[in-house]
Amino acid sequence: MNLRDPTGPERDPIQQSISNQPQGAIVSVGPQPHPDEGRTDIGRSRRRRSVEPVLIDTAEVATMLSMSTSWVYREASKLGLKGYKLGRGRNAKVLYKRTEVFKWLEQQKIY
Repeated sequence: MNLRDPTGPERDPIQQSISNQPQGAIVSVGPQPHPDEGRTDIGRSRRRRSVEPVLIDTAEVATMLSMSTSWVYREASKLGLKGYKLGRGRNAKVLYKRTEVFKWLEQQKIY
């Protein structure tokens, strides 16, 4: 077993700078790396990716189609868009599948 003498030449430079300070002095050690910084596990890479939402609200559909929200509410069933109602009453939010909107939009393409 090799024990280093803390007063010897192999001492850590941070410890050396701390020990040279007067008693009770505040010492800035610098930025410390996060414990997971060097790791490349799957969970960390998932957090970096942006995820496209599956459902979008009526206002987003209206913006995508350059129409009003009232037009989207009125024409959605004619367009084949099925709405998903979240909540109760008059103020319930209606969401639509993004893929269905893009599919309908693609069908409207003029070749």
